[in-house]
Amino acid sequence: MYQQIGAFDPVPKAELLQRIQALKGLMAQSGIDVGIVFQNVDQFYFSGTMQKGLLVIPLATDPLLFIQKSVARGRAESALDVIPISSEADIYPILHRRGLLRGVAGLELDVLPVSTFERLRRTVGFDRYADLSPLIKVCRMVKSPFELTQIRRSGQMVDHVFDAARHVVREGAREIDIEARLVGEGRKMGHQGFLRMRGINQEMTSMTVQSGFSGALVTCADVPIAGAGITPAMPMGSSLKRVERGVPVTIDYGGGYNGYVTDETRVFVVGALEMRFQRPYACARAIIEDAMEYVKAGVECTDVFQRAYRLVQKAGLEDYFMGHGNGQVSFIGHGIGLEINELPVITARHKQVLKAGMVFAFEPKFVLPGQGAIGIEVDFIVREQGVERVTAGSYEMLCL
Repeated sequence: MYQQIGAFDPVPKAELLQRIQALKGLMAQSGIDVGIVFQNVDQFYFSGTMQKGLLVIPLATDPLLFIQKSVARGRAESALDVIPISSEADIYPILHRRGLLRGVAGLELDVLPVSTFERLRRTVGFDRYADLSPLIKVCRMVKSPFELTQIRRSGQMVDHVFDAARHVVREGAREIDIEARLVGEGRKMGHQGFLRMRGINQEMTSMTVQSGFSGALVTCADVPIAGAGITPAMPMGSSLKRVERGVPVTIDYGGGYNGYVTDETRVFVVGALEMRFQRPYACARAIIEDAMEYVKAGVECTDVFQRAYRLVQKAGLEDYFMGHGNGQVSFIGHGIGLEINELPVITARHKQVLKAGMVFAFEPKFVLPGQGAIGIEVDFIVREQGVERVTAGSYEMLCL
């Protein structure tokens, strides 16, 4: 018999059914007759478990949660009925007998490798198909009260770790040693160990520490600051570089509770911050404060970006905003939830209107080539009359 080790908040059955019903509504509008959910995070969102198997969501009937292993864990973790299988080949006869293979099948084409897609087509038995992933992203965009509770608990880890950083960051300390100490603090609070990022070749550690030129290196990742790392095999993250007096140490950290992630950045400096970094930091702070006054439900994402960019232009920092050269990225904010790159995306071209319950990380950052990086990142919950911070601690730079 399976016995849960530790504590977690199971997703209530009513919530799972509500999520599934929302997806069915979008499927009906898109002409999809049956949804086939394979990706682990999407399975968790709709079933409450991440055990090996397949979730089939027919438009007209109840969902079918097929689990190969562990069936015991699946039954303990999910409020849905579990159908045990020995392999994916067991799925076809059941779907065929229930007449669920007619029409168009929806699959997560943004993350399914071709080989997996072809295998599913053989074992599940569909002919016509469409992309289900945009519909799933829309379903996951607005968070429920249950989800917001998980995100706030994730944020508590962030507050604790940044508070501990004041005792760990010091002149001469290596970035990687700072990370090791602080990641341990989060793990002791029950951090799940890593963050999830949707997409092929997308990887994300829970923390990156940068000090000086290591924060200015252009990276392969679609982020403004990612650090140097310690090997070309993982070309991002904390490095062996040591902290210098007057040079900003940026710590980008994400909490992880019960699947839900947070993502914030703070600046620490030993002594007084060097003059070259003061204007970029002041601009990042002004952008955060302006957003806290302006952003609310009904505001368009492009307006949020343009307001921030006008402050960047006023400070004359356009060339360093959100990276430099070919390392510049086009966003200043991104949705968070079960993955760190969810909707909405705050850019100059995504015209999404913000809705109450959306959660996003807002990160005005500046990169000075060859010198270093500085910026702030704060997570916001969108409300009708404004935004609510996920974390409670100060986002101000801390001088040590």
